[in-house]
Amino acid sequence: MADSVATGLADENETENEDKEREKRLFRKTKEQAASDLTETLGFYERKAKYKERKSNVSDLSLVRFISAELTRGYFLEHNEAKYTERREKVYTCLRIPKELEKLMMFGFFLCLDVFLYVFTLLPLRVLLALVRLLTLPCCGLSGSRILQPAQVCDVLKGVIMILCYFMMHYVDYSMMYHMIRGQSVIKLYIIYNMLEVADRLFSSFGQDILDALYWTATEPKERKRAHIGVIPHFFMAVLYVFMHAILIMVQATTLNVAFNSHNKSLLTIMMSNNFVEIKGSVFKKFEKNNLFQMSNSDIKERFTNYILLLIVCLRNMEQFSWNPDHLWVLFPDVCMVIASEIAVDVVKHAFITKFNDITADVYSEYRASLAFDLVSSRQKNAYTDYSDSVSRRMGFIPLPLALVLIRVVTSSVKIQGSLSIVCVVLFYLGMITLKVLNSIVLLGKSCKYVKEANMEEKLFQNPPSAAPSRASSRAHRTKHTREPAGDPEEEGLSASVTTQPSRSDECPAPQLPTSQSDQFLTTPDESEEKSLIQDDTELKHRAPNKDLLEIDRFTICGNRID
Repeated sequence: MADSVATGLADENETENEDKEREKRLFRKTKEQAASDLTETLGFYERKAKYKERKSNVSDLSLVRFISAELTRGYFLEHNEAKYTERREKVYTCLRIPKELEKLMMFGFFLCLDVFLYVFTLLPLRVLLALVRLLTLPCCGLSGSRILQPAQVCDVLKGVIMILCYFMMHYVDYSMMYHMIRGQSVIKLYIIYNMLEVADRLFSSFGQDILDALYWTATEPKERKRAHIGVIPHFFMAVLYVFMHAILIMVQATTLNVAFNSHNKSLLTIMMSNNFVEIKGSVFKKFEKNNLFQMSNSDIKERFTNYILLLIVCLRNMEQFSWNPDHLWVLFPDVCMVIASEIAVDVVKHAFITKFNDITADVYSEYRASLAFDLVSSRQKNAYTDYSDSVSRRMGFIPLPLALVLIRVVTSSVKIQGSLSIVCVVLFYLGMITLKVLNSIVLLGKSCKYVKEANMEEKLFQNPPSAAPSRASSRAHRTKHTREPAGDPEEEGLSASVTTQPSRSDECPAPQLPTSQSDQFLTTPDESEEKSLIQDDTELKHRAPNKDLLEIDRFTICGNRID
C-alpha cells in the first residue's frame, strides 16, 4: 500500500517536472520568436526609411542643387603648403631671370668688347714693342736665353696673321658677293643663313685649338722633345683658318644686308623667326649647371657677333646712300627689331630652362663670378694665358676673323684723303685706346668685386702647380712621377687649378696646360676622388681631377652637349 502511494507521488512529481520543462521550452521559444519578429519588424522599418530617404534624394537631384553645390564647395590650400610654396618660388624665379640674365649678358658683352678693342688698340702697340726689341738686340746684346718673351712671340704671330689675311681679303669682291646672294630666292637665303650659323660654330670650335697649337709650338722650350710638325705648318694652318672664317663672316653679313634691303622684309622676318626655333630645341632638354653655363657663354658670343654684323650692315648701307643720316633712321627700326627679338628669345629660353630643371636665378651670379675670376687671374704674375685667349676659350669668341672683316669693310667704305682725314683717324684711334683703357679699368674693378663676393680671392694667391705630364709621355716618366710624394690632397685640390703658366721642370717630358680655378668653381671634386686619382698608377691619373668647364668649352658653340 505504501509502495503504491510512493510510486504514485513520484509519477506525479515527474509529470509536474515535465510540464514545467515544457512550459519553459515553450516560453523560451516564444521569447525567441518574439525577438526575431521584433528584429524583422525593425529591419523592415529601417529599409522602409532608407527607401524613403533614397527616393527623396533622387527627387532632390536637380540642376539648381548641382549649381548651388558647385558655387558653395570649398577647399583648403594650406593642406598642401609645400607644393604651392614651391610653385610660387618658381614664378618668382622666372620673374628674376630677365634681370639676372641681362646682368650676365651685359658683363659678358663688355668682356667681348674689351677683347675686340684689344685687337685694334693694344695689339699693334705690343707688336711694335716686340719689333723694337728685335731691332735693338744687336745693340743691347742677349740678356737672357730668349730673344722674345712668349707673350711677345704670340703678339707678333697675331700681327703677322692679321696683315697677311688683310691683304688676302682684298681679292674678295664684296659687291659681287652681294649681288650673287641677292639673286637667290628667299628659301635659299634662309637655308644659306642657317648653314652659315652652323659653319661659324664649327669654325669657332676648332679655330682656337689651331691658334693655341701655333702659340705653344712657337714658344715651347727647345730642351723638350720635339712632338709637333713644326712652326711653319702650324702658322699656315692658322692663316688659312682666319682667312676662311673671315670669308664666312663676310658672307653672313652680306646675307643679313640682303635681308635688310629686301622690299617686303620677308627674309628678315624668316631669319628672326629662326631664333624662336632655338627655343624648341633647348627648353625641353635636361640641363645641369655646367650645360647652362655653356649656353650662357654661347649666347653672349652670339649677341656680340650679331651687334658687329649689324654695324657692318649699317656701314655698307650708309656708304651706298653717301652717308646720308636720314637713311640711318630708315635702318633703325629693323635694327631694333632684330635686337629685341634676340633679347626676347634669350629671356624666354633661359626662363623655361631654369623652370624645367629646378635651377635658381642665383646661378647667373656664379657664372658672372667665374668669368670675373678669369679676368682677375689673367692679371696675375703667374698667368698662363692672355685674357683675350681666355675669353676665346671660355665663350668661343675669336676676335681675329671678326676684326678682319670689320677692318675690310671700314677701309672699303671710308676714303681717307688729305691731312684732315689723317688727323681724324689718329683722333679716332686715340679715342678707341681711351675706351679700351676705361673699359678694362671698370671691368677689373667689377671683377674684383664679384670675386670677393664669391669668396674666391684666396685662390688667386696660391702657389702655382707644376705641369702634369701628358699622355704622349713615356711609361718610364709616368712611373717616375707616380713614385713622387702626393702631398696634401686638399692643398693639391685647391692649387691644381690656379692660373699659372706651365712649369719648365726638366722632369716633365711634355707639358699640360693647367686648368683655371674658375672652371673648378662650379664643379669641385671631393677629397676621396682626388686621393683615388693620386694613388692610381694608370694613365688616367695624369688627367685633370675633375671634368671642368674648360674641357668642354669647345663644344659650347657647336651646341649644348648634355652629359
